[in-house]
Amino acid sequence: MKPTIYDVAEKAGVSIATVSKVVNNSGRISEKTRNKVMGIMRELDYQPSSVAAALTGKQTYTIGVLVPDISNAFFAEVGRALENNAREMGYAIIMCSTDYQIEREQEYLDLLLKKQVDGIIIATEPEDWKVYKNLQRKNIPHLMFSIDNLGFSSHVVTTDDVRGGYMAGRYLLDKGHTDIAIIAELNRASGRMRLEGFKQSLANEGILLKEEWTVHAMSTIDDAKVAARKIFSLKDRPTAVFASTDLIAAILINEARKVKIRIPQDLSIVGFDNTIYAELADPGLTTIAQPKEELAHYAIDQLLKLMKDPKMPQQRIMLSPMLVERNSVRSLKN
Repeated sequence: MKPTIYDVAEKAGVSIATVSKVVNNSGRISEKTRNKVMGIMRELDYQPSSVAAALTGKQTYTIGVLVPDISNAFFAEVGRALENNAREMGYAIIMCSTDYQIEREQEYLDLLLKKQVDGIIIATEPEDWKVYKNLQRKNIPHLMFSIDNLGFSSHVVTTDDVRGGYMAGRYLLDKGHTDIAIIAELNRASGRMRLEGFKQSLANEGILLKEEWTVHAMSTIDDAKVAARKIFSLKDRPTAVFASTDLIAAILINEARKVKIRIPQDLSIVGFDNTIYAELADPGLTTIAQPKEELAHYAIDQLLKLMKDPKMPQQRIMLSPMLVERNSVRSLKN
C-alpha cells in the first residue's frame, strides 16, 4: 500500500497538521521539524495527493495542454518546450492529444477540470466554442496557443501565420516561380491565414492563384499522400508547392520520389514550422520557422500571470516567423 500522511506523522512523531504544513509550506514550523518530516517523506516515498491539494483550495502545480495531434512533430516539439518551461517554474504538464476528435476533446477537458489543473493551454480548434466558454464562466485560467479565433475572447500566444504564408510565396517568386500551388489545412484558422498571406504575395505580382492549385489536407500522413497525388495529377503541374506544414511537405517529397519527380529539379517545395521533418527530409526542406521555444516561454509566462491575476487584461502575443533556407527550392532565374 502507498504510504499516507498518517504514516508520515506516526513515524516522525508529529501531528497530521504538522505534516500538512510541511507539504503545503505553510504555518510556523521549526527548521529541525521540517527537515525531519521531509526526511521521513523521502524514506517512505510519500507523494502528496494533488487531488487532495485541490480540494483544500491549494494549487496542484499542474497545467493541462490540449493539442490536436501529438504525433505531428510541431506539437511534439512544442509540447517538450512547454514542459521544459513549466518545470523551471515548478509545474508539471498533462498533455492531451485529441486526434481531431470532438468527443475526445470534450473528455480530456472534463478530465483536466476533474484533476483541478491550475491552468489550461489550448492548441486545438474546436467546432463548438461553447465548451471553452464554460472555462470563462468557471474562471479557469486558460490561453489559446497557435490559434486565434476572434469569436472567442481569450489570451493568445501565436505566430503571425499571414506573414509566414506571405514569406513563403515571396521566396518562391524571388526564385522565379510563378506557377505555384499550395497544400493547406483549411479546417484550421492557421492554415487559412497562411493561405491568405500566400495569395497576397502572388496578388502583389498580379498573379491569381488557380482554384485547382489550392489543395486541402489535414496535417496527417494519409491526407498528405492524397494531396500529393492531386498535385502530381494536375494537367498543368506547378513548378513549386507551398505546404502549410513540414509534415505535409515531407510526405510530398517522399511521394514525389516514388513517381520519379525530382526535388527540386522538377518540383520545388517550401514547408512551414521548421520541425525535425525539415532537417531529415532529403533534400533538406526550406521552411518558414515558427519560434517554438519563444512561443512556449510566452505561453507559460502568460498563463502563470493569469493564475495570479485572473482579471488581467487580455493580451494577444504574436511572434514573427523566419525563413530557413535549405535545398528544396530551385531557382528558375539565370
